[in-house]
Amino acid sequence: MSDDARSPVEAKGLPTVDVNEYGGKKDGVKQAMNRRLFMQLLVFRVPKGIEAASDGSKSAPDAIGAELVNILKGRKIAGVVYADTMDPRSLALLSWSEDPTHFVRNIRPLFTEAPLANVDLRDDYAMLGRTYSTGHEPELEWTLLQRPIENATKETTRWHVWYPLRRKGAFAKLEPIEQSHTLREHAALGIAYGQQELATDVRLACHGIDAGDNEFVIGLMGKDLHPLSHLVQAMRKTRQTSEFIEKMGPFFVGYVIGTSVPSGK
Repeated sequence: MSDDARSPVEAKGLPTVDVNEYGGKKDGVKQAMNRRLFMQLLVFRVPKGIEAASDGSKSAPDAIGAELVNILKGRKIAGVVYADTMDPRSLALLSWSEDPTHFVRNIRPLFTEAPLANVDLRDDYAMLGRTYSTGHEPELEWTLLQRPIENATKETTRWHVWYPLRRKGAFAKLEPIEQSHTLREHAALGIAYGQQELATDVRLACHGIDAGDNEFVIGLMGKDLHPLSHLVQAMRKTRQTSEFIEKMGPFFVGYVIGTSVPSGK
């Protein structure tokens, strides 16, 4: 057990509360840690009439996106900047940290100064979630803290699709073994696409921290856009999606303009 994991405190007559993340056994000991990565997606629109502060060869939104990448690098803020495929005047910023106050202290101020001071935030596309474990991960720390960053910043996979979802309450009432079988069918599809290098993913839990009462935020990344759409289509046939998904979307389809990954982030 890692040093930062704590045994649950038991109180007589009360349920046990355990906020640790658990993985599979390593060196004969089940992995446990109380760390996870928070990731936030903010989508914003550049109003007509706003021109970029630099590089007149680009449209205002694209130039502002490039400028934002440079600002992130200059301030050593980790992030991915997207061009919104569905709206030529919109951009998005994906950022992450183990400390959620990072979004208040470092990301929030970006929108009070140039070049983002006058953009319009699109609340309907805002997403915030945290990494979580399934209890079987062979490398728990990498799964929770490194895998999402590697998938989001891989140079060869510049198409990203992000969306929230909520399951029906009936899923929570299934027996654990039935839940496991349902999830395994769903996961097998993702693994198959991953092995063919058609898609990778980021899976985040967002219970209680999502404005739309969603439970999960999913990010799909790929070299081409079509396989990402194909994967979502294929998953519609799984039991989890066909029987137990109550709501999916909205879907944000972004193309990576640039990334900032400071050392150690």
